[in-house]
Amino acid sequence: VYGPGAAIGDPALASDQLAGVHFTGSTPVFHSMWQTIGANIANYRNYPRIVGETGGKDFIVAHPSADVDAVATAIVRGSFEYQGQKCSAASRLFAPSSLWPELRERLVEQVSELSMGDVSDFGNFMGAVIDGKSFETQKQAIDEAQAGNGKARVLVGGDVDDEDGWFVRPTVIETSDPDFRTMKEE
Repeated sequence: VYGPGAAIGDPALASDQLAGVHFTGSTPVFHSMWQTIGANIANYRNYPRIVGETGGKDFIVAHPSADVDAVATAIVRGSFEYQGQKCSAASRLFAPSSLWPELRERLVEQVSELSMGDVSDFGNFMGAVIDGKSFETQKQAIDEAQAGNGKARVLVGGDVDDEDGWFVRPTVIETSDPDFRTMKEE
């Protein structure tokens, strides 16, 4: 078993009882785990099953026949639960032009209603992001979209506050440029 808090060199990865690893996280960490397991392959009773989900930019593709309300809810939950700081967070949406006007309206409505604040208040949907580095990365991407260079625009959100924690309002950025920063970077 390889769980939260275990170190890469953890003896569990070298144990003859290791049955498998299912990992979601960064590519360098997964590479290190794979190397440790490979270095000990002769010591295992069986070949461990190794699954890794790394470095992705999860996305949602909306079909023209999709229910707009259901898609909007899926986008909001998939994007902003856990402050969007989960490896499986939806960070891109591909929507047909026939669906986009109504979907955009629903997204703006739902995202603007998300409550944000102290996580000990269960009335809040989300809290602060994990640290100053994450805050700065998100702030820079929002600033770039707000710069008005014609490549992207903020539809909703975009406010940041690091006075008492690292708070970034849920933000939806619209772009048709596949090379825009938020289309390629986490």
